[in-house]
Amino acid sequence: MPNLVMEYSNSVDERINIQGLLEDLHQATMNSGLFERSSVKSRALRYHTWLIGEQEDDADFIHIQFELLSGRTAEQKRQLTRTLMEVLEQQATDVHSLTINVRDMDRDCFQKVLN
Repeated sequence: MPNLVMEYSNSVDERINIQGLLEDLHQATMNSGLFERSSVKSRALRYHTWLIGEQEDDADFIHIQFELLSGRTAEQKRQLTRTLMEVLEQQATDVHSLTINVRDMDRDCFQKVLN
């Protein structure tokens, strides 16, 4: 069930292979041992408009929003974050802001339908 959403400023496209980075992040998530491999979903969202502090749109970013069903320990989530950040740091060294946020989803409220 995990959802990895990589958000990035369009200026990153000029220097980073977004598809390759997304594939590497996806693979790192599958290799973490925390999830069924078939349940991992990853996608990228490109932003054309953004502001960062006083640098406004002169600074670029990559932000990973990672949502997973509740039940993992804090240490498991920290390790996942470290692993994903290693991938980001290897491939996006010149991007101004690299951030990751992991969020638990409520198991009782989550719904899923597969056709």
